[in-house]
This record gives sequence, structure tokens and C-alpha cells, in this order.
Amino acid sequence: MADIRTVFIDMQNGADYAIAALLLQEDDGLDTAVILSLFTDRRAENDDVIPGGTDNKRGTWIDSFAEVEGDKYGSRLWLLERAKLLPETVNRVREYCAEALNWMIRDGVAKAVNVSAEIVRRHPLGIINTQIDIIKPDGSTTRYKFDKLWSAA
Repeated sequence: MADIRTVFIDMQNGADYAIAALLLQEDDGLDTAVILSLFTDRRAENDDVIPGGTDNKRGTWIDSFAEVEGDKYGSRLWLLERAKLLPETVNRVREYCAEALNWMIRDGVAKAVNVSAEIVRRHPLGIINTQIDIIKPDGSTTRYKFDKLWSAA
């Protein structure tokens, strides 16, 4: 079954639906699943530090319809909005991406999900790029690269 193709633009502009010849493009759903998993705000854990000093744990209405009670949708990347460019931040980017995509392994969409993150620029504004490899059950790999996934901007 086809899905409406969602494309990631950048962190500032988010994502949009792809159009071709005045019609919405379709895909197999993997691109859309990755984008929505990474860029929908997952509810913060009790021990997470919320940026901006609020107590708003965010989250999404989708969690209310989880088939497995306690399942959480999205990622905690939003928690890094005000983080400093430190090795710990790179580790958290990697951890939060893997956590957001782990459902693919549980649901049999992927055999494995490999996430790497690296600092590509420190000054004047720090930037972290991320590469995600989704290894499908048939052994094929789909690679996603997110340039400027995190920025000190």
C-alpha cells in the first residue's frame, strides 16, 4: 500500500508533502515513517531536563491511540534545543534517533537501525549531522542523511 511521500526540508522549515505533476507523490511509507518518527515531539521522561525552564513534557496525541499501552511516538530531539555543542549532545542525538526508530525493529519493518552522528562544524555555529541506515528484513539498506540535524543557531 502506498503512502503520501513526506520529504524533510530542514530543521527550520520542517517537512512537506511531495508533489509531482499537480498530484501528491506516493512512496512505500518508509521515508514518511522515518521523518514522522524523528520530528514529532515524543513526551519527555520524568528525569529529562526540559529546555526553557518549563514543565511542559510535550508529546503527541498519537500516544493516546497506541496499540501497546505506554508506547510513545516521536523523538526527544526537541530536548536538545538549547544544548551546548558537547560530545554528550552528539551522543544524545544518536540515542534519541535510535530510540525514535526502534519501533521499526519491534514491528519487523527493519532488521536493524544504525545511527551515527558527528560534529561537522564548531564555529561560528555548531552543527551536528546524522546518518541513519535502515536495514530491511530482506537485507537491503536505505540510508538517510540529515545535514544540520542539530544546530546552535
